[in-house]
Amino acid sequence: MALIRATGIVGSGTLLSRVLGFVRDMVIARIFGAGDATDAYFVAFRIPNFFRRLFAEGSFSLAFVPVFAEHYRNRGHEELRRLVDAVSGALIAALLVMTVLGMWGAAWFISIFAPGFADNASQFLLAQDLLRVTFPYLFFISLTALAGGILNTMGRFFVPAVTPVLLNVSLIAAALLGAPHFDEPIVALAWGIFFAGVAQFALQLPVLWKLKVLPRPNWRWGHSGVKRVAKLMVPTLLGSSVAQINLLFDTLLASLLISGSVTWLYYADRLLEFPLGVFGVALGTVILPTLSKRVAAGEREAELATLAWALRWSFLIALPASVGLAMLAEPILLALFAYDAFAASDAHFAAWALSAYALGLPAFIVIKALAPSFYARQDTKTPVKIAVMAMALNMVLNVLFITLIAWRLNGAEWSGSGWLALVMQSPGVHAGLALASAGSGWFNAAMLWRGVCQQERAPEISRLLPILWRCLLASGVMALVLAVLPNAWFPVVEMPAWQRVLSLVGLVLCGALSYGSVLLLSRIPLTQLRSPRVT
Repeated sequence: MALIRATGIVGSGTLLSRVLGFVRDMVIARIFGAGDATDAYFVAFRIPNFFRRLFAEGSFSLAFVPVFAEHYRNRGHEELRRLVDAVSGALIAALLVMTVLGMWGAAWFISIFAPGFADNASQFLLAQDLLRVTFPYLFFISLTALAGGILNTMGRFFVPAVTPVLLNVSLIAAALLGAPHFDEPIVALAWGIFFAGVAQFALQLPVLWKLKVLPRPNWRWGHSGVKRVAKLMVPTLLGSSVAQINLLFDTLLASLLISGSVTWLYYADRLLEFPLGVFGVALGTVILPTLSKRVAAGEREAELATLAWALRWSFLIALPASVGLAMLAEPILLALFAYDAFAASDAHFAAWALSAYALGLPAFIVIKALAPSFYARQDTKTPVKIAVMAMALNMVLNVLFITLIAWRLNGAEWSGSGWLALVMQSPGVHAGLALASAGSGWFNAAMLWRGVCQQERAPEISRLLPILWRCLLASGVMALVLAVLPNAWFPVVEMPAWQRVLSLVGLVLCGALSYGSVLLLSRIPLTQLRSPRVT
């Protein structure tokens, strides 16, 4: 399957999910707003997501896909089936233990992830109750990740890509239909997450059965494939844990800040995840099995051509998306979320975080293109070393940036004894956490590029520059256009919803037209954006 077609399939499915995700977030913002209850909910949702990204979509997928790809290409169907059966059995056993421990230790997890909740007894207890309902989501979504890895490697991209739609549908239904039936309405969202996990896993099963790879779990821990996956998981687990420790540290600091900070960061991150999820994740999903197959076949030139293609598309999409999100952060938040319980001030503070996150978007997408180059060769150590350095930098930048922002906002009141309280109670300092993520992301991307160059697996710069300089020029023109328009097109916060949305659409279209026009006038080499033809 051509890479563009595969990326388009994954991107289209992800786009549908992201659009529904926006609807979901608009509904949640409108009904629940930003405050103690929503902060508790987002923490309770983030914890199983933490472990999902750590194990399922992190270390497990990165270790399993190359091993499965090798079996798929070089061994018979029966050996492939035995690998799937053995790995699924081992995964289920581990997940059952983790799920039971997570539900039993809910209070401990809340204390670790959100220590700031300890000062508010009702919020702390609510977060515990929510976590006990959401934690089993980890079990089902991890099995969904196993199924998705199998299907993606076998060239079936669409079902794994549209699976997240079910989470959004479930949460929308829970908010609109379930919330009125609970004493604490936000508990309905926790049950929406639980049932979404069941539905997401069930959706994969018919396709696996049709392809004759439906897992029949057994506990053959001695299977060579299980041992190989487990061996590869050790460094990838550390690498995945680095990213998740960053998230943990961000959540921990946000819980100590003014009420609403966790929620503001959540909505900013959700908007960042739109281009990152639609394109960045789709790109990484497609090229990991593709690179794994080409490495297994010893096709070096095809490997380099695939990586060059991925980087060109990263430039083409990430640079204008970064400019658009940074320049239009507040109009986007006002148009999509600032209704009823979610005040205009909430949109304002979430926009600060979104502008900061957007600065790192090109780096985040380039990481999605570069990291699979290492994992395809079963080199999990190099990305881990880089991720550890990026994690340390992120932690330092977190403290530095929130302190500097607090000083900038309250310079006249800054005093030696009260500076910490001033930092924690200043609205706006949460943007420092987003800015730190952007900075560490650029460091991570730069070190990954240095790594592929040192291993002589980087495409020649001449393959990348013709696209890169044109994208930079077009993005600069787009920034100039967007710098003028928002003040003229978005003057009144009290606009009705339809008028806000239409104004936002107009701004986005103007930005897109300016970007596309410059690319066409600069005669962008479209042939370099086609899927690599090397076989």
